[in-house]
Amino acid sequence: PFDPNDADVGPCVHTITKQLIVPMTEKAGNTSWALMLHPDGLECDLFVTHCWLEGIFEFVDKVLNSWPRGARHAYCCMLSNPQNLDIGHLL
Repeated sequence: PFDPNDADVGPCVHTITKQLIVPMTEKAGNTSWALMLHPDGLECDLFVTHCWLEGIFEFVDKVLNSWPRGARHAYCCMLSNPQNLDIGHLL
């Protein structure tokens, strides 16, 4: 469970997606978080992966501390894929 006093690990990516990304992108027409913020898209310089159980603060710290010099934009599935789609038939 997420400890609200935890400033190091944070809530897991699954919780962030369910409680923040899905509701906000649903209001924006079921787009992805990335396209909600940048409707024309951005050219990505790197691919970032994550674990759904990973804490969001820990994830952001790792990404920022390992960001390659000169890179401007990253692809990350939790932000780039529309999280409101029902993909059950694809699994």
